[in-house]
Amino acid sequence: MIRLENITKVYPMGKGELTVLKGITLNIEQGELVAVMGPSGSGKTTLLNLIGCLDTPTSGSYYLEGREVSRLSSSELAGIRGQKIGFIFQTFNLLSRLTALANVELGMTYSGGVDRQRALEALAKVGLSERVKHRPIELSGGEQQRVAIARAVAKNPSLFLADEPTGQLDSRSGEEVISILTSLHAEQGITLLLVTHDANIAHHCHRIIHLKDGEVVTEEGA
Repeated sequence: MIRLENITKVYPMGKGELTVLKGITLNIEQGELVAVMGPSGSGKTTLLNLIGCLDTPTSGSYYLEGREVSRLSSSELAGIRGQKIGFIFQTFNLLSRLTALANVELGMTYSGGVDRQRALEALAKVGLSERVKHRPIELSGGEQQRVAIARAVAKNPSLFLADEPTGQLDSRSGEEVISILTSLHAEQGITLLLVTHDANIAHHCHRIIHLKDGEVVTEEGA
């Protein structure tokens, strides 16, 4: 599903350059559950942003479902993000003035239009059927992250990208979120790429990719 060939990412820094990714070559198959680990500054989030079509590589090629997307225009990348990719972030990214249901529906506007029944079904899948009219301030951190997961689920994407999805949660809420993600993976056969610092969470995955200084240094379970 995902193929990266010698991907680099270089950012200008004053009169110099900062190389964040250094020749990443990687394959992720349809339906895999993969964790990406590494110290801060290793390039994990940059890699996830490239795979999520939020950024483009400086050099190298990125293929998603057989299509090279590394050279597409901004509007073409936006279309792929809207149709194929569900994002789950550490900070939830919910609009405070909207209810849980409205937040999920808002996410659907970029993937073909709002379907209230599908939004309600997505919230039910994450155990929030009784909280659909609550705003984020009325929800716990774990519940807010579950709304964010429902927002991604409602788009019916083929790829889920989760960047430290338990980073702001207590251990119990974090385990609940990971349990939901792994259940969704098992039930729907989605491809899930998860960035985490937590080895216990990573070991829920089929494969663990370790980054250091912008390079893949080891893989477990490959």
